[in-house]
Amino acid sequence: MPVPKRKRSRARRDSRFANKKIAVKALVLCSNCQHPQLPHQACRECGFYKGAKIINTKSDRGVKRLEIRAKQKTEAQRDESQAAQ
Repeated sequence: MPVPKRKRSRARRDSRFANKKIAVKALVLCSNCQHPQLPHQACRECGFYKGAKIINTKSDRGVKRLEIRAKQKTEAQRDESQAAQ
């Protein structure tokens, strides 16, 4: 088996890893809510991309769920009042 003839110095060894560093990611502000985000991606806070609503956010789903529950509650009350008559 081949074996190294001499020990590799610390300078040679460490210079291999000199350029392995974590790069800082660029951040931009959302045009709708001014929340920091990665470029060319839809905003996770408001769901907008290039001024258009692309995705439904968690808060949007919560509002819709409340509207559905309120509608079901009013329908149930109306059915109870009709049944009582």
